[in-house]
Amino acid sequence: MKTPIPYSDDLETISADEGDTIRELNATFDTILERVAEDEGHAYRSVHAKSHALLAATMTIPGDLPLEYAQGIFAAPGDHDVIMRVSTNPGDLLDDAVSVPRGMAIKVLNVQGPRLPGSEDARSQDFVMANGPAFSAPDAQAFLSTLKLLARTTDRAEWAKKLLSKTLRGVQSVLTATTGPSSTLNALGGAPNTHPLGETYYTQTPYRFGAHVAKLQLVPVSETLSALTGRTIDASGRPDALREEIDIVTRNTPCRWELRAQLCRDPDRQPLEDATKPWDEAISPFRTVAILQAAAQPGWSETRARNVDDGMRFSPWNGIAAHRPMGSINRARNATYLHSARFRERVNGCPIHDPRAARLD
Repeated sequence: MKTPIPYSDDLETISADEGDTIRELNATFDTILERVAEDEGHAYRSVHAKSHALLAATMTIPGDLPLEYAQGIFAAPGDHDVIMRVSTNPGDLLDDAVSVPRGMAIKVLNVQGPRLPGSEDARSQDFVMANGPAFSAPDAQAFLSTLKLLARTTDRAEWAKKLLSKTLRGVQSVLTATTGPSSTLNALGGAPNTHPLGETYYTQTPYRFGAHVAKLQLVPVSETLSALTGRTIDASGRPDALREEIDIVTRNTPCRWELRAQLCRDPDRQPLEDATKPWDEAISPFRTVAILQAAAQPGWSETRARNVDDGMRFSPWNGIAAHRPMGSINRARNATYLHSARFRERVNGCPIHDPRAARLD
């Protein structure tokens, strides 16, 4: 394999109108935030509003990583407390019969190193992931178009969304067998309704990885989780089916994942600015850099939701400089995620804080 490319600020290409796009993203997010807050009497995230699991875990970094992988927070072996949040991507709280992509946010606590601007008062490192190797839009401008479509459907009747989701899943299965799945149909409700704990999650976008650049992947490896991969959940008549199914697993057995890094070795074939392009694993395979383990525990509770959903935020820009988010999508996330968090603080009257321990109850 080629040597990993060295990290440099010059690897990114920033369009002249990116600032205007981000301002328009904030305005579109406001449409979602305000509609949901009015409907629910409570403010939720503008994306990934509904949590399905809120877990305390431990991340163990081994002491024998090769130098090119022993970077950033992975340079020092040891254990960190971790908070894991499993969600689905809409900004409104939908019946689980509306099947949409899953998300996984990881907050690694008490990390060391110079902080990213805007996160100086925190001590955690966040990684934001979804259950697919590629993002639905190549850059911020294209994501704005998708977000406007989602904003227009935020206040549609839920019964119509459930019907649409069932139809779109049928269309998606045909596309998957022929031309390939559509990320747009997934976002609108055509994603397979699979068990979230059996999914593999990806950052989809690159991060600085100390001296290099990488994408990250979270893979379920314990036997119980691996057996859930591809398993479909029937959510008919069960608005919170995902929480129920996850809770059955997490209350009765420990869960184990591997966190893996994929280094950028060829920027022409592993683009940093086009988030729709998965990086070829033949060029650079994923390599395990840490183990995450969660003891048996409740998967979700109202108390955990108050502490995590209301009291915390997850952002790629909450972290250390050695894991600076890269690319157009990540640059757009900086201001928009903070904008969403401040809206929740203001409407809910609940200050958002950076936790020092993974005590969720």
